[in-house]
Amino acid sequence: QIDISRSINICTLMTRKDILFKALSDPARLRILDFLRKPGSDCCTFEGKVCACDIERELGLSQATISHHMKILVAAELVAATKLGRWMHYTIRPETFATAAAWFAEHAAGTAAVPGPRGSVAA
Repeated sequence: QIDISRSINICTLMTRKDILFKALSDPARLRILDFLRKPGSDCCTFEGKVCACDIERELGLSQATISHHMKILVAAELVAATKLGRWMHYTIRPETFATAAAWFAEHAAGTAAVPGPRGSVAA
């Protein structure tokens, strides 16, 4: 039996960057992001927002699974959600992708540490 009174909610310890990369670590979420970026012409999009029903149909996943993945993508601020009638509609948040790209660019411009003899690190 697990004593949950002693467990730590891991999400409270995660930074925004941790949440972002966790969201990007799942293949289904990457497929969702690709679809949101370029939805098909037969989608019931509204003002650039893609309906959850289209995501379900495109990925062949259940509503509950899509809802789970979308919750993570929204928490990571990669996607914005809007309820229109009975359906949720989603759109990409480009500013978060720009922030992530800037983070990668900083690391790409830096000098990589190269392991030296006996485990030391040389720049």
